[in-house]
Parts: sequence; structure tokens; C-alpha cells
Amino acid sequence: MDDDDLHRRLKAYEGRPAAVAGTGRDPVNAPMIRHWCEAMGDRNPAYTGPGAIAPPAMLQAWIMGGLSGHQGRAQAYDELLTLLDDAGCTAVVATDCEQEYLRPLRPGDEVAFDTVIESVSPRKTTKLGAGHFVTTRTDVRVAGTLVGTHRFRILKYAPATRNPRPPERRPRPVVNRDNAGFWEGVRDRRFLIQRCAVCDTLRFPWLPGCNACGAPEWDVVEAGGAGTVFSYVVMHHPPFPAFSPPYAVGLIELAEGVRVISDVVDVPYDKVRVGMPVELEFRTYDDELTLPVFRAREGAV
Repeated sequence: MDDDDLHRRLKAYEGRPAAVAGTGRDPVNAPMIRHWCEAMGDRNPAYTGPGAIAPPAMLQAWIMGGLSGHQGRAQAYDELLTLLDDAGCTAVVATDCEQEYLRPLRPGDEVAFDTVIESVSPRKTTKLGAGHFVTTRTDVRVAGTLVGTHRFRILKYAPATRNPRPPERRPRPVVNRDNAGFWEGVRDRRFLIQRCAVCDTLRFPWLPGCNACGAPEWDVVEAGGAGTVFSYVVMHHPPFPAFSPPYAVGLIELAEGVRVISDVVDVPYDKVRVGMPVELEFRTYDDELTLPVFRAREGAV
């Protein structure tokens, strides 16, 4: 079936019912109005107190079917969606809606509605994929009187084939004159800790001066690699390039006494625990990037 034949079959559904004699699941009511206004940050006094009305933009809220779906949904609408599915348009996205308000709704109003398939577009190509826009019109009534009209448009489409994205590179560390010595050590697979040349205080991350006595002179101590998880977080969101959530990020206390933030690797994120013994290793991620990470010591999990 070519595009013209498909569109002719789709057009035959225009004007046919999508829902007949539907009713709102709840009367218009003050709690739903309050929740909606709080979510939207709408403080219009017309929506509270004696004589309150419902926000006009809530029109769709009173006719939504919920997870169990609408009562009174017509067979024609299901047939239309099946025809699109069979044509490969298996994905759906809501694109926009238009509403017309004829009179305010008030708490206690019980709404009824009928929905008609108003239009089905020719095949359109979008970034999501090629498909057809389907517009329905719902007439909302209270006690038989039309109070509003709700037009709702979806795109039923065949998902476009996307070229696979190249693997993401891990973010590069910021290297400056204060910490360049640390990253030089990492390249040599050595974890170097600054030590004040005056008071012998160890410090990490690297700083231009001692945070205990203020002296600018320093030398380095190489960490032995043993440590424990002092604290940790499990990252779920937001996603970052080259990271696959969920994953654990630990605050590791080294045997030398300083603490470092690093990945906890080769252990399930939900097995990481405060106090878990870990040991240092250096992991190469690409030709330019080697990082210190920590894995659970053998027998710790």
C-alpha cells in the first residue's frame, strides 16, 4: 500500500467518533483545583473561596481517563491507530492542543463529552520520523450545555533510523600550575600527596600553600594505595558523557590521612559501604587519559 492509498484509507475516518457519551471520572472539585494551582503556581483568587471557578486550562483534566483509560472509546479510533501501526507508524508523541472556553466550570459540575476524529494529515517527515498527524476534537458539556472544546493532536510515526553516536570521551581534568605535579605523577602511575616542608602536614587536593601554617614550600609523599570508603553517593541523574548510571562515587580516606573523591570500580554500586577497604589502581580510558580509581580490596564485598 503506497502513501496515497494509506492516506485515502486514513481520511475515511475523519468525522467518525473517537469517544461517545464519555463522562468525567470526578465532578469538578476544589481539591483538584487546589493541586493544579499549586503545581502551576497560579494564585488567581478566582480559583479559591466561595463562588470559586476552575482554571479554564484545566478543561482536559476533567475528561482524562487515567491509567484505566476512557469509558466509551469508539471502535473507529482503535481501528485508525491499528491501521497506522500496521503501516509502521508504531511510535506516538503528543504535539499540541487547542482549547475554547464557553463558560466557567465550578465545583460540583459533572462533565460529559463526545470526541470526534477531526482530521488525519498526509504523510509528514519530521526529525522523529515520518508519519501522520491525527487531530481529535472533544466537546465538553455540563447538563447538556456546551462549556468548552478541546482539540488534541498526536503524531503517529515510524521512528527514524539514527546513526550510532561515537563513544563519548570522559571529561578531561583541569590541569593548572598548582596541580600539574599531581597529574605528572598520575601519568607515571604514582599518587603523589603534597607535604608541607615546614610543618610536615599532608594535603590533598594540591594547593599553592600549606593550609595549616601557610608556608609555600612543599615536597611530595607517594601514597601506598590503601584506603577506606569514608562516604559515598550513588549517581542516578543527571547523566554525564561516558558514564552509565547508576554508579558509585566515593570519598576515600587514604592510609596517609588525606581524602580523595574518586570512582569506586569493579563492585556493584549497591554493595559499596562506608568503611569498606579499598585499594588504588590506575585505569586508562583512552590515549590521553589515565585516572586514579579505587576498587574493593579482595574479600571486602
